[in-house]
Amino acid sequence: MPGPKPTPVEPDLSLPKAVDVVVIGGGIIGSATALELSERGLSVLLCEKGHIAGEQSSRNWGWVRLGLRDPREIPLMIESQRLWDDLDRRTSRRTGFVRSGILFGASGPRDRDNLERWLTHVDGLQTGAGMVSGADLKELLPGCSSELDWALHMPQDGRAEPQWAAPAMAEAARDRGASVMTNCAVRSVDVQGGRVAGVFTERGRVACTQVVLAGGAWSRLFAGNAGIDLPQLKVLNTVLRTSPADGPETALWSDDFAIRKRADGGYSIASGHENTVDIVPDSFRLARRFLPAYRQEWRSLRFRLSKRWAVEAQQDQRWLPTDVTPFEHCRVLDPEPSRKVLRQVWSRASKSVPALKQAEIVQSWAGMIDVTPDAIPVMSSVDEMPGMFIATGFSGHGFGIGPGAGRLMADLVTGVAPCVDPAAFRLSRFTDGSKVRPDPGY
Repeated sequence: MPGPKPTPVEPDLSLPKAVDVVVIGGGIIGSATALELSERGLSVLLCEKGHIAGEQSSRNWGWVRLGLRDPREIPLMIESQRLWDDLDRRTSRRTGFVRSGILFGASGPRDRDNLERWLTHVDGLQTGAGMVSGADLKELLPGCSSELDWALHMPQDGRAEPQWAAPAMAEAARDRGASVMTNCAVRSVDVQGGRVAGVFTERGRVACTQVVLAGGAWSRLFAGNAGIDLPQLKVLNTVLRTSPADGPETALWSDDFAIRKRADGGYSIASGHENTVDIVPDSFRLARRFLPAYRQEWRSLRFRLSKRWAVEAQQDQRWLPTDVTPFEHCRVLDPEPSRKVLRQVWSRASKSVPALKQAEIVQSWAGMIDVTPDAIPVMSSVDEMPGMFIATGFSGHGFGIGPGAGRLMADLVTGVAPCVDPAAFRLSRFTDGSKVRPDPGY
């Protein structure tokens, strides 16, 4: 069963010879960054090896959430939600954004205490967040037979359509003068005199003074060829979607499953906690850096040895601008979904949401999530390479925070006062002696 089909974005007819900024990667982060930069009057090339939103940006859950965010991400997520409110008008296209609310379930006193502890991070922010139970919980989940005792309700959280959002932003960037090239891999950065002077693509060189690497799961490989140490691994998440059903509007996360209404009337459903980790050579290269994350999340990670080991072991780690690169050998990363996860989440969701018994599974897919050792992104300049910037490692949080991330990256590239303090997202945190670990929990 093929993966999601994003709104098609046709490429421009020719590659520009020179621009101010090249953005590598046409997912939601790259598209949002290109839109922000082009709105500020810079000439921009958005370059994608496959098609816009072809990988995780069209395969995620579609949640736009503040709830249970790492505290370091909260200011940027508030900015991002504000931007989502105006995105349809700003792009003149549909993104599907709706503030439908999200419930985060608690199945016992310990879970409830954890959720209440997280609530302290949004005290005074006027989010409307609060704990619900009993009749209030049933009202938010009409017709459902959930066994949850309590839930954190985030009424201002919502959803958007992953297949629409990044293409809308990429096209809007083009409306403002950006060049958009698909099926055109950037092979490497051209560094002259110690700073960025351009990029080499499979179709030729483009001169520029600044580059933003927003390559998602491919970012570590690209950065490594440029001599940049970027600790990043991949995690596989499986999702299914259903035909239309008359179920709840409010999205729900629980240990058993996560579910949200779609614009087409169906539902996107996934496991609330289980992710698959393929053991690959980088698993050993980066084991020490990721050890705190493994210790914290071991209950939700399913390690396996699969064909990904051979694929990544055989990938070139270094190449020249004239070489055909791994990005050209694999235009779209389209992993197989976990059949076990599909069976489990469908059984649990259809039991708890009786309306789903009248629906059918019409599609399933998997996506590769780019993760960092502390589960928050890198949004940063590269100190050793003036003109180089990185926006990656969003660790499953990238879709909702995408518009805000694009704004922050544009601030960093243009040198204006950033919309939020970017210190927590600096690349140098991995080498400056900082304690790098995920937030200890909510």
